[in-house]
Amino acid sequence: MPANKIRLEICGATYVVSSTDTEPYVTELAERLDKNMNEVLSNNPSASVTTAAVLCALEYLDEWQKATSGAENMRAQIKDYLEDAAKAKMAAEEARRELERLKREMESLQSPQNEQETEIEHIEAEIVEVETDEQENEEE
Repeated sequence: MPANKIRLEICGATYVVSSTDTEPYVTELAERLDKNMNEVLSNNPSASVTTAAVLCALEYLDEWQKATSGAENMRAQIKDYLEDAAKAKMAAEEARRELERLKREMESLQSPQNEQETEIEHIEAEIVEVETDEQENEEE
């Protein structure tokens, strides 16, 4: 992107700067700087424009440093959250596999039990039949 030449006025002085940023953005920055420097000058009548510029630069660096530190903290928190989420996902997958294994085991245990119950029912039916036959034989 080609650089734009932008005319700015800060504390009564005119500056022409070259920037690849948009003119409205650079103008907004210059207006903020002008406002902040004029506040410093009005609160400290003996301060020079250079002093006001240095104090504003320190304020801006402080804001930048705090913002950078905050962003780094947020990145670290997001990284921790992502690691926790990955661990939880792995644990959930492991639990799902264990559940499936237990279901298969339960089914395999129920099959012989069902077969045994069926066999018991057959035996009971045979016993009832034998008892019925014996009663009929005794009655004859």
